[in-house]
Amino acid sequence: MRIYHHIDEFVRLNNAVVTIGTFDGVHLGHRKIISGIKELAESSGGETVLLTFFPHPRMILHPEDESLKLITTINEKAELIEQLGIDHLIITPFSRDFSNQTAEEYIRDVLVNIIGTKKIVIGYDHRFGKDRLGGLADLQRLGPVYGFEVEEIPEQDINEVAISSTLIRAALLNGDIELANTFLGYPFFITGRVVRGDQIGRQIGYPTANIVIDEKYKLIPSDGIYAVKVIIKSAVYRGMAYIGSRPTVNGATRNIEVNIFDFDEDIYNQTIRMEFYNFVRSDARFASLNELTEQLAKDKVDVERLLDGS
Repeated sequence: MRIYHHIDEFVRLNNAVVTIGTFDGVHLGHRKIISGIKELAESSGGETVLLTFFPHPRMILHPEDESLKLITTINEKAELIEQLGIDHLIITPFSRDFSNQTAEEYIRDVLVNIIGTKKIVIGYDHRFGKDRLGGLADLQRLGPVYGFEVEEIPEQDINEVAISSTLIRAALLNGDIELANTFLGYPFFITGRVVRGDQIGRQIGYPTANIVIDEKYKLIPSDGIYAVKVIIKSAVYRGMAYIGSRPTVNGATRNIEVNIFDFDEDIYNQTIRMEFYNFVRSDARFASLNELTEQLAKDKVDVERLLDGS
């Protein structure tokens, strides 16, 4: 897959089969759309193009709203899309100028002149152009003018996409990892750098890798203990993750930590991936470090049991 970080980098195709959207999470609903454009491309001898945006339009149009959290970072999204076999991924920098194009300017200048769209797969409620006034009707009206065909994603399929996106975010924020993973079609994961902590975990026999995620918009699941798998340089390890502010030691900031089973290597400053499989328990304050240690021993038993069944 070729990745373009600006629309101007793209070299016009003779037969582009295109879809457009934010595709956050690249979940089962999105995968249905991607399968659709791949089938169209194969039957027509075309190449698949997925056009997405970064930053997310809401970040630009409503910068005062910091509540938006995304299931995948832009790099994670690109990786997932590549795994699905898309030929071209265009990551368009979203800006106010870009949003001020009229619907016809967007269709003519971007979809036709730059990409070379011959078929476009779009949802009945997809909006684009200045003030989001453009939509399916504009594509259907201008398709014959500019020489492309439009395939509408049925309302039922669009609703499935919307519902699954909403459920995934809500499930993650409620600690319902199993439900989120069901709608994603793969284990939810985070990618981050390992940094030095205060070594409390090591003192009580449960050393942890402290993870920092640079992308502040990345959605983090609710506080608690999780059964996870950790990928370090392609090797996979089991682990017990913690998200929370460490109330037992009067912590002041929210941390992401993981105790990696049967592992004792120096991985500071390395980037690792943590896949979430099960929620074990909520965060809690314990009367002493001894009580916390006793609980962690029980948690580890629970984690190993859960991962045995994953």
